[in-house]
Amino acid sequence: MIRQYARHKQESTGSLENRDILAARTMFDVAQIVGNTLREVLRLNRSFVEPYGDPNGNFLVAGQIAGEPHRLFQVYSAGNFIEALGRTHFLQLGETKYGKPILDRALSPASGLDEAAKLALLSFDATMRSNLSVAPPIDLLRYETGSFSARTLAKYDSNHPYWSDLRQRYSDGLTALVAGLPEPQFSS
Repeated sequence: MIRQYARHKQESTGSLENRDILAARTMFDVAQIVGNTLREVLRLNRSFVEPYGDPNGNFLVAGQIAGEPHRLFQVYSAGNFIEALGRTHFLQLGETKYGKPILDRALSPASGLDEAAKLALLSFDATMRSNLSVAPPIDLLRYETGSFSARTLAKYDSNHPYWSDLRQRYSDGLTALVAGLPEPQFSS
């Protein structure tokens, strides 16, 4: 939708190369285009959306352009953004208080893609258990640097066998872990 709107706006202003994410030279440029377009869309449409709820939005913008490393940005409603680097090796949208602790404890820069994918799904599971407004479907893309492919896209709904098995094993394992921990000691 943003790309369509950006194209429509570019055609009317004649500045296509400045707004076409497919012509961007860097992912930083893509994040700027998305931020600028979001800011403009909100400016033009805020009054139409406000009667129905919060007109703000945030986006995760990620990808790789040939000759560059893969990059991940979080674009805020104001059009500004941050990049996942070093100390902040993941970014998360929406309700973060339930699932983020799982990522904070277990995800590290040394985590492999499959481990990171499991942790992302467990983060979703924790959020879903605590917040009724979060639910499947979940689309998960496991991107390998330099592949320039979305072949590893998985879609999970409530009945997906892997999703159901992962959630049950995690719940059972967590229950067993807590049962095996020593009891707290209280001074008398």
